[in-house]
Amino acid sequence: MLEFVDSAAQAVSRITDGATVLIGGFGNAGQPMELIDALMDSGATGLTVVNNNAGQADAGLALLIKERRVAKIICSFPRQSDSWHFDEAYRAGEIELELVPQGNLAERMRAAGAGIGGFFSPTGYGTQLAEGKEVREIDGKHYVLESPIRGDFALIKAYAADPAGNLVYRKTARNFGPVMATAAAHTIVQVDEVLEESLNPEHVVTPGIYVDTVVGIPTESGVKEREERAALAAGQPKPCLATKTAAELAAEK
Repeated sequence: MLEFVDSAAQAVSRITDGATVLIGGFGNAGQPMELIDALMDSGATGLTVVNNNAGQADAGLALLIKERRVAKIICSFPRQSDSWHFDEAYRAGEIELELVPQGNLAERMRAAGAGIGGFFSPTGYGTQLAEGKEVREIDGKHYVLESPIRGDFALIKAYAADPAGNLVYRKTARNFGPVMATAAAHTIVQVDEVLEESLNPEHVVTPGIYVDTVVGIPTESGVKEREERAALAAGQPKPCLATKTAAELAAEK
């Protein structure tokens, strides 16, 4: 049942030790920082985290890794100049890494959401990433069998949610959010705006059927989005979808 809660702490309160948590974001874009901070405060540990990378600097996912709350991470880009907390934990043997090519990562979650038992991908064939996996030749090309990635929970960030839990996102902050929402047993979303009216169905990115918990947390990026859309709309008598405010989108039925 869909619920709207008042705080990030309430939103993540069901997450328990050992859970598999899908966390949206491409770097900092679309990363649900406030939900991650609340997860940190909740004390949950032994987590398996699925994310595009392994945390950056001293914020968000990086802090979960720093505090050794993450037992395993499944990601496509574990190392960069400011991934020092992951580097330290990995070199100490205190975190397990499953490296997955980025396209396969997204498709494995999409497969989980679509109820697909597996799929063949050419990515990784002939490399260590294919070790222990079934390979098959199809029409003269070699493929590797990949399995779905399912989550107990998903933490994602969207721009706005309507009363039915339908979501729209802000630009590239969409990234992994839609596929993670479908692949989790319980999807938790932080949004900048909770709308009073329903979104136009043609504008919905993630249908509310995939959303379980919504918390409104205004952020700097959400304020910027509203300002940008208002400025663009002011110069266009008939603003297109990309220039409309969330309230305008909600009013169109």
